[in-house]
Amino acid sequence: MAIKKLKPTTPGQRFRIAPVFDKITVDRPEKSLISAVKKTGGRNNTGKMTVRNVGGGHKKRLRDVDFKRDKFDIPATVKSIEYDPNRTARIALLFYADGEKKYIIAPNGLEIGTVLLSGPGVAPDVGNALPLSEIPLGTIIHNIELKPGKGGAMARSAGSYAQLVAREGKYVTLKLPSGEMRLVLSTCCATIGTVSNNDNMNVRLGKAGRNRWLGRRPRVRGVAMNPVDHPMGGGEGKSSGGHPRSRNGIYAKGQKTRKPNKYSDKMIITKRK
Repeated sequence: MAIKKLKPTTPGQRFRIAPVFDKITVDRPEKSLISAVKKTGGRNNTGKMTVRNVGGGHKKRLRDVDFKRDKFDIPATVKSIEYDPNRTARIALLFYADGEKKYIIAPNGLEIGTVLLSGPGVAPDVGNALPLSEIPLGTIIHNIELKPGKGGAMARSAGSYAQLVAREGKYVTLKLPSGEMRLVLSTCCATIGTVSNNDNMNVRLGKAGRNRWLGRRPRVRGVAMNPVDHPMGGGEGKSSGGHPRSRNGIYAKGQKTRKPNKYSDKMIITKRK
């Protein structure tokens, strides 16, 4: 995927860096694989706002994406590469030999007509899913399971990946782009390749209205509020402020937010930089 810089014909276009949809082949999703998404507006079941800055946005349909890839040894042909409004990555529609259709996260370089496989003994080609115990060292992977059979949970957003660097006993060692090195059970499955749409990080929306179409409401800075509304509010002119923190006083910078003695601490060899 590429990006394009638009001519500044309007104020909203002047700073916009837009995605190019040249790799997307169809404009309508597969009807049998979509369902309704109910918007919450940031409210819980009693109507109380529990998440701020959420609301509005364009209507969406949820695509049923297969993260498990558990149809072993049944060949599947890639029929289309599609846009998914619920995620940053592109998705691919697979037609299995037994007649079933499924969506998967599309890796970089996946072409229409490619035949994909999943399961033990499969070749480590882009888009194929196989156990970590059978993937060659140094391979770039995504959609990685953390519990066998539960489905991919790690490296699923646009441009993300991990590298398989070592194998010892029943665990393999993965290196993440953050610098973190962690252990994962070798019986877990992963998909070969990098997640598509890696230029998503360079997209600039250009105007506030485009943010509203995505369901994001305006976010007011703490220092612009009154003391009753925020720990950083109040003061004369621009003399207010203090240590960056959230509305309920939790520090935003410098303070560790990971739970101490978390169950997965023993799986992390090197923490992220």
